[in-house]
Amino acid sequence: MSTASVTDPLYGASLGQAITRFFRKYATFSGRASRSEYWWWQLATTVVYLVLAGSIVAIGVAGGEFDTGTEVFSLGPAFNVGITLLAVWTLATLVPQIALAVRRLHDTNLSGWFVLLRLIPSVGDIVLLVLTIQPSNPAGARYDRR
Repeated sequence: MSTASVTDPLYGASLGQAITRFFRKYATFSGRASRSEYWWWQLATTVVYLVLAGSIVAIGVAGGEFDTGTEVFSLGPAFNVGITLLAVWTLATLVPQIALAVRRLHDTNLSGWFVLLRLIPSVGDIVLLVLTIQPSNPAGARYDRR
């Protein structure tokens, strides 16, 4: 583990370090997050979403049945378990996802309020993507907790 304090951005973070820091800074909106912290976590959470979504489909289809009379396919009861797991994951990571995005914006010397761009369908996500790709700006240290 690097000698960087958990309050400072960790430049060159590994996947494991990014995940650890994500959960350690669960609802911390002050400070900064490096590109590596941000993008490693985005990769990790995308993999979790894909695995959960794939499992939901597999479980739903495997436990389902086709009614030949009505020609309707009914998903199995285990499908609800998969949907519940996905909902729990989404809710458990919602606040820290927002906090990480705010810290990433701070590292580029932008206000964390730019995260609200996500509320604009399609365009907001693209703009936020561009903003989070930007390199670190030393002036972003103004957002560090003093």
